[in-house]
Amino acid sequence: MKQLTLTIVAALWAGVACGAVDIPSAKGFDASEVPAYGGEHTRIYAHVDAHQAGHLENLKRWVRQPSVSAQNIGIEEMANLLASDLTDLGFAEVALVPTEGHPGVWGYYDAGADKTLAVYMMYDVQPVEPQDWQVPPFEGAMVDHELGRVLMARAATNQKGPQRALLNAMSSIRAVTGTLPVNVMVIAEGEEELGSPHFPQIVAKYAERLRRAAGVFFPSMGQTRTGDVGMRLGVKGIVYFELEATGAKSGGPRSAEIHSSLKAISDAPAWRLIHALASLTTPDGNSITVPHYYDAIRPPSEEEAWVFNGAVERWKKTESDMRNSLDVSRWIDGMEGRESLASYLFGTTLNIDGIWGGYSGPGTKTILPHKVTAKLDSRLVPGQTPDQALGLIRAHLDENGFGDIAVRKLAGYSPAQTSVDAPFVRAAIGTFNKYGEPPLVSVRSAGSAPYFVFTDLGLPMVSAGMGHGSGAHAPNEFIVIEPKPGSRIASLAKIEKFYVDMLYALAQAQ
Repeated sequence: MKQLTLTIVAALWAGVACGAVDIPSAKGFDASEVPAYGGEHTRIYAHVDAHQAGHLENLKRWVRQPSVSAQNIGIEEMANLLASDLTDLGFAEVALVPTEGHPGVWGYYDAGADKTLAVYMMYDVQPVEPQDWQVPPFEGAMVDHELGRVLMARAATNQKGPQRALLNAMSSIRAVTGTLPVNVMVIAEGEEELGSPHFPQIVAKYAERLRRAAGVFFPSMGQTRTGDVGMRLGVKGIVYFELEATGAKSGGPRSAEIHSSLKAISDAPAWRLIHALASLTTPDGNSITVPHYYDAIRPPSEEEAWVFNGAVERWKKTESDMRNSLDVSRWIDGMEGRESLASYLFGTTLNIDGIWGGYSGPGTKTILPHKVTAKLDSRLVPGQTPDQALGLIRAHLDENGFGDIAVRKLAGYSPAQTSVDAPFVRAAIGTFNKYGEPPLVSVRSAGSAPYFVFTDLGLPMVSAGMGHGSGAHAPNEFIVIEPKPGSRIASLAKIEKFYVDMLYALAQAQ
């Protein structure tokens, strides 16, 4: 690994401590230098090809089963569907795992192998607004798309599509060879879209067994719409919370809305909340003004800087397309290239997700609302923890005269990180290289997932896969099943063959 001098490390720390990140340029990690996996499993690939109709039906079965955790729609049915499918795949040990919330699912396949792979799955999905969809969101419809034939449905890409594709690959391996090349532990939750509040309860039940795994795999769509491949070595953490203003002791309605004419003599909770929110950042909303909020952030490590430097040039080539796809005209202050990527991967955030209260319907209704609420999230980077971050926000509000503003934590977990030198990670990169697609290896995702429950056990965690999907959490979510001729995007069959190779590559990893 490219070593950095103490001077460079000091420079990294200076940038992080003030909320910016400036990583000096140096030779970066090159995924193409990892030896490609050389195995060939012709009979298994043929089985995958011959059973594509049934494999696609498996994806459709999963997306047709609603499992909206926020509304408790179809959760029990989806948990049972996953458990049943694991049993059909030869998992001798399958269990629904009770929690204080939605149940987890555990499965263990004993192949008598030297290596064990843990697979993390989430079976819950985001809510839908059916009127915004091109097709009914739980119909599992095949749709003609500019990228080819796609399966359009809620969870097609996040995450039922890639997860069921992995199980399809396992099914083909077993059909041809009678077993799997590795032992497999599946551990699934039904609350990822809620912030995984009870997932640690599921992991705790199997923690000692999980420690024996070579790593944890989260199947995902790893290709962009142009076919470029990426994989991430970690995730940011998150704290998700509410701020709420109601009639304070100094005045303002406490139990019901009142006539707006009374603003002449009454405090307004809406203004209290707006000013409390405004106190958390600079006027442009881009720098957090909560004292000490950046202090706990650790600087990028030598390895993180090495991996970052290896990703910069490809980021420069794709960030314009990323902005266009998001319909964002420019990044903050026009930043680009190294600066924007560093901020994206190493920066902490404070974001308002929604504000509500009072009247927002048609026409007029002149009222002074008695309660106004906002939902916020903060993406956390290594060194930060949810409770520490929220404690600083509480202290800041109190110090600035907003002690009456209620702060409610809804969800949160810490960041997680895996080394690029872990044998499991190298096996995944080598599998991509077999397909002639060296991945853009990123230090972490700018989003969040509960990987910490595994990395805290000392397990490397990898999210990877071929194929392209889009629209996660949004209308018209899809996964490409049959790409247009000439496209570099993997078909469903190629996605499954990649998973076949990755399982065998892991079995050989040293």
